[in-house]
Amino acid sequence: MASPDTDELPTVPQERAEPEHITPDTPEPDAPAKKRGRWWRGFTGSLAAGLAVLAAGVLVVAGIDLYTGAPGPGAVLLIGHPLAAVLALLAQRVADRRNGLPAAGAGAAVVLFTASALTLFWLT
Repeated sequence: MASPDTDELPTVPQERAEPEHITPDTPEPDAPAKKRGRWWRGFTGSLAAGLAVLAAGVLVVAGIDLYTGAPGPGAVLLIGHPLAAVLALLAQRVADRRNGLPAAGAGAAVVLFTASALTLFWLT
């Protein structure tokens, strides 16, 4: 509730302030280095996500087999798949946040983790 002194004060008209137009300082979207980086990051991101989905599928199948009493994947698969998926996702995070050689190395690590998991757990 306002005090009686402030109810009687006159109001003063204010000038209208126009908003400023601020343009962000972003690089040009057609830079050639970005196109190569986007392709590589997209490829390695797809590999990392696919490996994570595969690890989740192996864990779901192991749970179903445990529930039904059927023989399922062994301990090596149950530990190896999630471990490879976590390592690939961590490497992909580095690849997404860095530029240049560290991003390329982290992307190569994602490819290595994916190829290793598929070779060790599916082709043996």
